[in-house]
Amino acid sequence: MSNNATTKISPLAVVSPNAQLGEGVVVEPFAVIEDDVEIGDNTRISSGAIIKDGARIGSECKIHPYAVIAGTPQDLKFAGEKTVAIIGDRTVIREYVTINRGTASRGFTKIGDDCLLMAYCHVAHDCVLHDKVILGNATQLAGEVEVYDHAIISGGSLVHQFVRIGDHTMIQGGSRLTKDIPPYTLIGRDPAVYCGINIVGLRRRQFSNDQVFLINDIYRTLYSKGLNNSEALQLIEEDYDSTQERDKILDFIKTSKRGIVRGAIE
Repeated sequence: MSNNATTKISPLAVVSPNAQLGEGVVVEPFAVIEDDVEIGDNTRISSGAIIKDGARIGSECKIHPYAVIAGTPQDLKFAGEKTVAIIGDRTVIREYVTINRGTASRGFTKIGDDCLLMAYCHVAHDCVLHDKVILGNATQLAGEVEVYDHAIISGGSLVHQFVRIGDHTMIQGGSRLTKDIPPYTLIGRDPAVYCGINIVGLRRRQFSNDQVFLINDIYRTLYSKGLNNSEALQLIEEDYDSTQERDKILDFIKTSKRGIVRGAIE
């Protein structure tokens, strides 16, 4: 445990002497930090938070009251193997969030940089959240879900195990997701369907008109021309020059193991 002068640990906190705490870490009363824990510089651990063995927390994070980081996986195949839960820099974990560590499947659960997990979210074993992801209140991710950069999953959503959610997506609150969600899309209704592209999010992130028009045209081909996925993908490859946006969409769909979300008109 760090003994540097900038680290502030309440005498009412329970902190293992084996835990590794960076400079400027603040640990509030009644927090618990177990043995095999690493916490980066200037991170704040609030009252009642529990940081369990296997937690690897980055710098400048904020862990709010009663969050539990690196809890034992809720997976009957878990046999006590040594695994970790990784939290990137500047990520905010709000009240009562639970993040389980990995299993032998991947070995880790990972949350990226600059993410926000709102109150009561659950991130199960072996999930991977990339950077700048937002999970709304009480969103629940099952095991081995992957969420890519800038995705926003609104409150109360349920995500089936192994689902992938692409970059720059926006998911309606209360959604139940059982299929992969392609990049740049807006997903809503019940059951969840493709409702257009996430144009507001793209504009906020400085996508150009040409980029937005291209993404929209590609999804028109995919969802609005009455083609099956194989036919649509072939037509997209033939009709559109290679760009980062086109190639990201094609690669995501081609590598989907669960299939992608249906279109609203189907």
